[in-house]
Amino acid sequence: MSFFLTRRFFLLVAALAVGFVVAFFLPWLLGPMQIVLGMFGVLVLLDALLLYAPSKNKTVPVFGRRVMGDKLANGSDNDVQIYLENRYRFPIRTETIDEIPHQFQRRDVLFRVAVAPGETQIINYQLRPTKRGEYEFGALNIYAASPLGLVRRRFRYEQGRTVPVYPSFLQMRQYELLAIHNRLTEAGVKRIRRVGHSMEFEQIRPYVPGDDPRSINWKATARRASTGAADALVVNHFQDERAQQVYCLIDKGRVMRMPFDGLSLLDYAINATLVVSNIALLKHDKAGLLTFSNRPGATLAADRRPGHLLKLLEILYRQKTKYLETDFELLYSTVRARVKQRSLLILFTNFETLHGMQRQLPYLRRMAKDHLLLVIFFENTELREYLDAPAETTEDVYNQTIAEKFAQEKRQIVLELQRYGIYSLLTAPKDLTVNTINKYLEFKSRGLI
Repeated sequence: MSFFLTRRFFLLVAALAVGFVVAFFLPWLLGPMQIVLGMFGVLVLLDALLLYAPSKNKTVPVFGRRVMGDKLANGSDNDVQIYLENRYRFPIRTETIDEIPHQFQRRDVLFRVAVAPGETQIINYQLRPTKRGEYEFGALNIYAASPLGLVRRRFRYEQGRTVPVYPSFLQMRQYELLAIHNRLTEAGVKRIRRVGHSMEFEQIRPYVPGDDPRSINWKATARRASTGAADALVVNHFQDERAQQVYCLIDKGRVMRMPFDGLSLLDYAINATLVVSNIALLKHDKAGLLTFSNRPGATLAADRRPGHLLKLLEILYRQKTKYLETDFELLYSTVRARVKQRSLLILFTNFETLHGMQRQLPYLRRMAKDHLLLVIFFENTELREYLDAPAETTEDVYNQTIAEKFAQEKRQIVLELQRYGIYSLLTAPKDLTVNTINKYLEFKSRGLI
């Protein structure tokens, strides 16, 4: 079925009906109304002929296609383009409906565009998925109307395809480009002053103005001076220490199912893991992964060989939250068995109460003995918004008092972890990636890894 009548057609039919009703009381009007009705029928027929007349080269009069990536990035705005080409000899007005996956729950993917003859129009819009997995796209429906606007012809392009939604590789590329051009501060990453020399020797080179005088190699300078070399003054050139191991430990238990802005805490952790791992590789460190819940999850040994980031991306794509409580004793035994070298462990989890953290504290302390442990958990931003709102009733006062108690417990968790020498980060979900990069770079600057 490709033949449709427009709103203009039905309005004119309604006007004709009113005219014939009036003609019932005014007989002299019946003749003119019959003429108008005949002209209307001719116009409808002409409009249909314009839209359905076969072309000389037998091409489809209106061509359309959807252009998008082979995969979508979770939690990011993904660009989608629709190309419309008018091969008629007259301008057309189009309505385009793109059958997007049901997961988006959008009913506004309808675009009205006028296209001149022989012209191509490009429609741009964005989709933001909030869950990983496979998304089914349907057909692209284009409804074309001639300048008469009485009839529409539908062109349906079967572009049904399955598109996987991966962790946010768009966010990863954004931070990667900023890191390459030394512009991470634009994304909120702090510029951290390096403390001391957490660097390893690379080579000796001639001194140039601006070099740190503390890096002058006096012994080598004396030897070169004795040979009469013109550029006798030389300095030691250092580079960042390389090949340190950075493991991201992702809790997949029920505490990570909590949603914020459409994404679960697990998805925030997965997106941050991808970005931080890529930054670590750019800093010549090795990136690894370990997921856990009530049973061992996926494990990827720390490495920086080509293709390692792609392996990490594929593993993160398949991760799902569990409904049971996390076993931190199992996590400790897994880390002890799999991670032999001292490493930076970035643990993504969530503690809502101080008591809940204290139950897991013995295992966190054991891991902190052998590794540099950073525990990352989440601030309840919805709770913060509720606390910042003015209390208008007595019930609001009671509720805000209880909410403040929960917020205070989060701060107590940070203090309790610091008491045992465990690094921690309490962050809003939306700031997770930036704050985690800041912590990683802080550890690098202090020579802790």
